[in-house]
Amino acid sequence: MFKHSLIAVAAAAAALPALAQEVVKIGHVAPITGPQGHYGKDNENGVRMAIDDLNAKGITIGGKKVKFELAAEDDAADPRQGTAAAQKMCDQKVNGVVGHLNSGTTIPASRVYNDCGIPHITPAATNPKLTQNGYKTTFRIIANDNALGAGLAIYAANVLKVRKVAVIDDRTAYGQGLAEVFKKTALGKGIQVVREEFTSDKSVDFSAVLTSVKSSGAEAVFFGGMDPQAGPMLRQMTQLGMAGVKYLGGDGICTNKIVELAGSAAVVANVVCAEGGTSIEKMPGGKAWKERYDKRFPGQFQVYSPYAYDAAMVLVEAMALAGSAKPKDYLPQLQAMQHKGVTGTIAFESNGELRSPDMTLYSFKDGKKTPMN
Repeated sequence: MFKHSLIAVAAAAAALPALAQEVVKIGHVAPITGPQGHYGKDNENGVRMAIDDLNAKGITIGGKKVKFELAAEDDAADPRQGTAAAQKMCDQKVNGVVGHLNSGTTIPASRVYNDCGIPHITPAATNPKLTQNGYKTTFRIIANDNALGAGLAIYAANVLKVRKVAVIDDRTAYGQGLAEVFKKTALGKGIQVVREEFTSDKSVDFSAVLTSVKSSGAEAVFFGGMDPQAGPMLRQMTQLGMAGVKYLGGDGICTNKIVELAGSAAVVANVVCAEGGTSIEKMPGGKAWKERYDKRFPGQFQVYSPYAYDAAMVLVEAMALAGSAKPKDYLPQLQAMQHKGVTGTIAFESNGELRSPDMTLYSFKDGKKTPMN
């Protein structure tokens, strides 16, 4: 009996370190299914890499060794599903969230996170309205549409010398918001907006819209939307004899997949797109990080995964500085800290916007996405 008691004590002692280890859950929400699933999977990969790196380092928070776990949800780029996914994060009592990807899902979800007190950092949603509600739990790690839309309009006027432009958007919070900024800046630069057309983020047939645009004599098309629509639209423009028309858009079309969706490298030759941040080649840790990413997730890189990686790292650094993974304890650190990440130095304005955001323009040379600045 005494021998059995010793064995039991020894077993209990061996289990103590495991019991003392605190589990910290980092949530991630993005479209994993549907036409925009490649974006969401890319982001989720970035968060997975961050969690693996953190667990390999052996992080302690408040004197306790911590194990990080991913709590992932698919919002299918749908605002209702996005809100439901945010509520699931609250119900699971995750310690922080990276997400969402789309402005249309992130804006309503931000209220849910605010109500339950969980900080969330979006690595991708760019509509300026996101930070205008004054929620202290909302942060953006990338430039917003005010920078992207304006930058594209200035380039169209000053470099491309465009005089007439058609503006098309997909009626989402992202597409419409980006188009509005572009249009306002373009008009201010003396560009005439000769057509305004609308589509949806589910459409694949743009013949009626493009026929109208062609008749307007537009020298360029600005599209506020994502690559599942931009690719087929570019292909149909070529079929309609509009191959010489410049095609401008934001980070939603600035992907490697757009070449595949458009059908060929020649079809995307006139594309100019804008992304928040610098090109991955110019990011402080971009080249080495991308090599690791490609080794683990070959052929899956799109746009935002380094920002998703940094967002997870920022959340955890704030927890470490606060000595607590509880949202109410580390939120003040998140609002005040500076983090040197893969994408650059990250610090937030009082409204949650990234301080001093960068922007990069890209073209596609021989089908390869290439930074222009």
